[in-house]
Amino acid sequence: MKSLKITSSILACALVASCATYDPYTGEKEVSNAGKGAGIGAGVAAVIAFLANKDEDAGKRNERILKAAAGGAAIGGGIGYYMDAQEAKLRKQLRGTGVSVQREGDNINLIMPGNITFQSGSADINTDFLAVLDSVNLVLVEYDKTLVVVGGHTDSTGAATMNQTLSERRAQSVADYLSNKGILRDRLEVIGFGETQAIAPNNTEEGKALNRRVEISLLPVVVSQ
Repeated sequence: MKSLKITSSILACALVASCATYDPYTGEKEVSNAGKGAGIGAGVAAVIAFLANKDEDAGKRNERILKAAAGGAAIGGGIGYYMDAQEAKLRKQLRGTGVSVQREGDNINLIMPGNITFQSGSADINTDFLAVLDSVNLVLVEYDKTLVVVGGHTDSTGAATMNQTLSERRAQSVADYLSNKGILRDRLEVIGFGETQAIAPNNTEEGKALNRRVEISLLPVVVSQ
């Protein structure tokens, strides 16, 4: 599994997308847009753009994922229905954990803020958060026809180059944990955003904790005809 960097031009496309979010405490749907507040993540637009420009043969990777998945075939009953069911189960599992669930088209984004995931300057997952990742893992195992893209983020403390590396290490820590719990390596991609995608002001400890996060984007696996 290779750590990947996002360029500023690709990242910019994530700022324009609005999305539907679900309050992790109530499960109620909220319509939000980028920059509105702490519940908004970088989104999946940058993830999709980056994956589309990768050198590796995505089609062959997707075929390997489907071959290993239950049933060994493409998503049946429609992609939207498959992602709807996965989203509903994630919202049920993650309610009350502090993790936000976003839906963008046929993709799902999980936002895991730093006050529950990482200490400042650290890529070690908080012990208390492991149970939350276990809940996510249960759903990922069941819905095994999705690509799991783990994006790491930091606050602005320290140099930008250091934060870029730290964001990659944070994403790698989460991806490694999921892999060790049984998620197929072919499904996992790791991306570092550094400090470029702040969702809160970095001039308060609360804001820094929100920016110090990991986002997991779930994309349905499809095979070109």
